[in-house]
Amino acid sequence: MSNYRFLQTITSAIIIATLALSCDTTVTRKTEESRAKATAQQKSQPKIAYGELIIKEQSDYLMIPVNAIEQNKEKESGFSIASRSYEKDNGILYNIVFYRKQDGETHLLLNKKAIIDSFDFLESKIAGKPSIKFWLYKIIDQDTNQDKTLNTDDAIIGYISDLSGKNFQQITPNKSKVINWVVLPSQNAIFIKILKDSNNDNKFTSEDQTNFVRVSLEKPSVGSEIISENLEKEIKSYVQQ
Repeated sequence: MSNYRFLQTITSAIIIATLALSCDTTVTRKTEESRAKATAQQKSQPKIAYGELIIKEQSDYLMIPVNAIEQNKEKESGFSIASRSYEKDNGILYNIVFYRKQDGETHLLLNKKAIIDSFDFLESKIAGKPSIKFWLYKIIDQDTNQDKTLNTDDAIIGYISDLSGKNFQQITPNKSKVINWVVLPSQNAIFIKILKDSNNDNKFTSEDQTNFVRVSLEKPSVGSEIISENLEKEIKSYVQQ
């Protein structure tokens, strides 16, 4: 009888020890998995790097570029920012902080995920009238090729704002790329050359067509295309093959 009790005690001890070891292993595994996930999330977080102050005497605001250097990833080629090239170490320009000199009020240019490909200070001067000063931006905010990444393979849309970074307005059509522009003070307008995804293949290639849009600087909005389909057909009919 005593041997039976002894065997019972030994068996119970073995079962308890096995269960305890199993629980410890499960807890350890879960802890390690949690640590691994936390480390992975920390590594995937972009490193914010603020660029040099951009100061325009004509403006009541200073501008601070918001760059993000993504760790463990190849950087894309530098972006042209305020007419000077940023090197790879500056990362990608995602936003701009506007700081009012007088009272320190701050706000962001963008309230969405996007990449600022470039921005330029422009001015339209008309004799006898106050000049119009504004910022013109080339922004990537549409994943037009549907690869779940915003980059220069996607549409590059034109936007405009006043010197405070407010009154932010899209001025070129969706699914297009800004090529260049010219300000025409006599018309108080800006004319922008664009490349359209005219064959709707979600790419921008030499197969696509260019066009021009006119944007009023008094009431900016998405400009309408200057060369209509009918006009283009007429043009093609006069071109020798």
